Amino acid sequence: DTWVTSRHDAWWRNIVEGEDQLRQRMAFALSQIFVVSAKHPGLKVTQFGLANYHDMLVRQAFGNYRDLLESVTLHPAMGAYLSMLGNEKPDPVRNIRPDENYARELMQLFSIGLVELNQDGSVRLDASNEPIPTYDQAIIEGFAHVFTGWTYQGAPVFQGAFPTPTRQIWPMELWPEYHDTGPKTLLNGVTLSAGQSGSEDLAAALDNVFNHPNVAPFIAIRLIQRLVTSNPSPAYVSRVAGAFNNNGQGVRGDLGAVVKAILLDPEAR
Repeated sequence: DTWVTSRHDAWWRNIVEGEDQLRQRMAFALSQIFVVSAKHPGLKVTQFGLANYHDMLVRQAFGNYRDLLESVTLHPAMGAYLSMLGNEKPDPVRNIRPDENYARELMQLFSIGLVELNQDGSVRLDASNEPIPTYDQAIIEGFAHVFTGWTYQGAPVFQGAFPTPTRQIWPMELWPEYHDTGPKTLLNGVTLSAGQSGSEDLAAALDNVFNHPNVAPFIAIRLIQRLVTSNPSPAYVSRVAGAFNNNGQGVRGDLGAVVKAILLDPEAR
């Protein structure tokens, strides 16, 4: 397919010949965490969308993780890949329940993982010496209900819209009538109040994930593995996680500070 070949060719030219080699490496690392794939049936025909998704990772490679998390969440490539696009509020008459796919993967793969971690990446244990789960089914359902009501921007219908070149690259838009406005259980005992808009729910839910203490070691480990070494020491992980938690100016989630901490660490040098 000509479009597939062109996208691959452009990607290779950028990563081999680009003057921003560190940015390209960081974007490639992020693409292995925030995964989308052309193997998905809904993305085989959206080469503009896949190219734009990678361009987004390149642009935000040294930005803030919270901003990146929102861009990933609302990108139609991710919406199609993990079935948030067209996700509807409950409708018992039609046997509709919110899709849990993106809710699960957001937590398991993009942010906090399955069990609670210490800053050095080691697993936290309860009084019975067992790992402490980060979330349960009620929390999955809470996030699944948050991620209802979003579809292609400019689409004529909520379900079944075709991904035109522009719909592939514009952030998804909210259709309020398809968003669930009931209360929602999130991480760390947080419950979203009923009656909020879809945009308010989305912002609150992403803030809830972003501020979970697991995010720093979880992301630190994965970026170290893709940029330096597959088996970092706990001390190395802790130092990089510390940079995620505070870039030295009180800012959390500064990916530029994180990659600097990774590459300038004594274990990397």
